[in-house]
Amino acid sequence: MFEQHAAVFLYAVSPVHMGAGQAIGVIDNPIQRERHTRHPCFAGSGIKGAVRHAWEALGGDQAHIGRLFGPESGSPSLHAGAVSFGDAQTVLLPIRSIKGGYVYATCPTAIERARRLLTLINIKPQWPALPAVAEGQCLLANPALLSGEKLHLEAFEYTARVSQELPKLAEDLASRALPDGEAYAFFRDKLKTDLVVLSDTDFAYFSEHATLVEPHVRINDKTGTADDGGLFYTENLPPESLLVAPLLASQTRTGNGKDNELPAEAVMAQVKTVIDGKLLQLGGDATTGRGLVVAKIVEGPNHG
Repeated sequence: MFEQHAAVFLYAVSPVHMGAGQAIGVIDNPIQRERHTRHPCFAGSGIKGAVRHAWEALGGDQAHIGRLFGPESGSPSLHAGAVSFGDAQTVLLPIRSIKGGYVYATCPTAIERARRLLTLINIKPQWPALPAVAEGQCLLANPALLSGEKLHLEAFEYTARVSQELPKLAEDLASRALPDGEAYAFFRDKLKTDLVVLSDTDFAYFSEHATLVEPHVRINDKTGTADDGGLFYTENLPPESLLVAPLLASQTRTGNGKDNELPAEAVMAQVKTVIDGKLLQLGGDATTGRGLVVAKIVEGPNHG
């Protein structure tokens, strides 16, 4: 049983390609999405694998990899790992705006799912309840983003309502989700002012159609030139996106006797020390600088 509970926010600082492994549309290499919302997501197994792979490089003790994450395939010692990452769900997406460059867009469903996750680990964010948002309308905190009374995102125009409550949510989210330090001060401040709440329908549209889609060509190893018919398209989650995932820890279970096991508190402490505020690489295309995310861990109280 997992005794320690936390949430890990993942803030993209480069395009991220967590591949879906199959294509049913015009994009050859789409990203992972939830079936019911179509929001981008990261499989928990992919997050765990990336953390395991980078553990030693991030300063973790190599001797603890097996007991924390489980033994390697084919190992004579079989036991479950003590760390579990759940699937990461979308909280914010950057959407191009006529004013301000871009906004951090979200929707009531995304916010309430994040609130639910934090509440389940006994963190109760003091976020105001969001009113219903109709299609073609939005809530925002920063009137400077408006052209007249309208907000323009990509090629779309929205009737905007300035919310006096939204800055409270934005400030709390910025402090929880982004690391401390001068390097992230601009983005924390922008999130506090430029958070926009769209309807669930409009946000779902941007979730599918406002990602990065890049053409690539397959190079022939012998000629060094593009293969005929070698054009393909790869989708990436854009930088400045924010997702959140559950992080769970239990006592290690190596079977080597109680004296050699780590309690759940020590397991969680190790994971937090190694990855909190650190740069991780998730998904594919690592050699082209894809998949860079910053992790921020928010812990819940102990569970006995």
